[in-house]
Amino acid sequence: MASIHIIPVHILDRKILTPLSKEISHQFGLQTSIYNIEFDVSFAYDPFRNQYHSTKLISGIRNLIDSPSNKYLAVTELDLFIPILTYVFGEAQLNGPVSIVSTKRLQPEFYGLPWDENVALDRLKKEAVHELGHTFGLHHCPDFQCVLHSSTYVEEIDFKLVTLCENCLLTLKKNMLL
Repeated sequence: MASIHIIPVHILDRKILTPLSKEISHQFGLQTSIYNIEFDVSFAYDPFRNQYHSTKLISGIRNLIDSPSNKYLAVTELDLFIPILTYVFGEAQLNGPVSIVSTKRLQPEFYGLPWDENVALDRLKKEAVHELGHTFGLHHCPDFQCVLHSSTYVEEIDFKLVTLCENCLLTLKKNMLL
């Protein structure tokens, strides 16, 4: 059976990886581990935006992984974007092995609020499960509380639950059997 590997990429606060790993394992029912690789992100940096192109990072990680049957979630503090959007919280390969999520815009202090570790970790868990859901073939969900609901603003993440709705959970189970 496949497993999920969390890849820290330019992340200083590694203590968040343990509770994140536990939540991911709980939500997907798969073994989850930390997977350390050397990864130079400079090729994905856009100096005009002062951000990193998430699609390029995913492609770079895809070239380094050892098993496309496993799922890989890169976790970074880098600010991410795709060309058509100002920023993204994360990105994933639909039905593919690699996804990425950034903590940068999930932290309350990014918005001028006091640091709150619980809020930041809760948001990270939701975005991680969301992006990994895409790697298992799940699309955005119309249910506002489902973790697979699309989030354009951080407040939308706060409104969601960390779990899949019943329909998305059924689709996930079906896709995991294929």
